[in-house]
Order: sequence, then C-alpha cells, then structure tokens
Amino acid sequence: MKKHVSKWIVSMFAIVLLMGLVAGLACADDKGTAVVLVKSAVAYIAANGVEKGLDVLNDPKSEFVKGELYVFAYDMNGVMMANSFKQNLVGQNVLDVPDTAGKKYRREMIEVANTKGSGWVDYQSQNPKTKKMEQKTTYIEKTGDLIICCGIFK
Repeated sequence: MKKHVSKWIVSMFAIVLLMGLVAGLACADDKGTAVVLVKSAVAYIAANGVEKGLDVLNDPKSEFVKGELYVFAYDMNGVMMANSFKQNLVGQNVLDVPDTAGKKYRREMIEVANTKGSGWVDYQSQNPKTKKMEQKTTYIEKTGDLIICCGIFK
C-alpha cells in the first residue's frame, strides 16, 4: 500500500510539473519561453541520457521546437552537437566562426557556462524568417559536457 501511495505522489508531482511547464510556455514572453525550453531539454537529457537527448534535439518535430524557437547544443570545445535546423553544422567545430560583426560568441558561451553555469549571450545572426542580419540573444545552460541553448531575435 505504501509503495502504491508513493508512486501516486510521484506521478501527481510529474503531472503538475509538466502542466506548469506547458502553462509557462503558453504565458511566457520569448525570453521566458527560451529559458523554459532549455531547462526542459536539460531535464530530458538528465532523465534519458545524452545520446537520446541529442537525437531529440536534432529532430525538427520534437517538443523542443516551438514556432521560431528551438533548442540546440554545443560541446565544451565548440562542436555543434545538435541543431534541428542547421543539420550541416552538427559535428563541426564552430568555436572560432564569428558572427557578422566578428564576435566569436561561442567562446563567450563556453565562458558563461564554465563560470556561471547559465546566462545570456548576445550576437548577430541571420533571421531565417526575414533573411536579414539581426541581433540575437541566446540563453545557455551547462549540463555535463554540453551547453544547451535557445536563442531569440531582439
């Protein structure tokens, strides 16, 4: 009986947590949504392992793609590990590839990950919707040897 009650409590906690994340996505601004997506991806990787996590992050139809927002990942050396919309970059070291202003922003991502564990990094990137170079800010969070990211255009 005690095990049954414990399973029920854990199940109810998981349901409430999931409902909170979904509500957060529905109500949050883009920055809030980016943070929720990254934290959800970190939790997914913790629960399912790195390999399965990266497979899901590379799937453009996964739960980690919400409209224009999507989660991507680097390793701690600047190798793109997951990007559902730039599959040609997966496996490539892009550490020193600058944005259009010459900023090597992935170095900053690694620095933030190593010193703070999470935070925001600003750079320029082509907006796939407008095809114009625009300011982008990306929320990053370190988990193990990965940096999990989700960016928004300002």
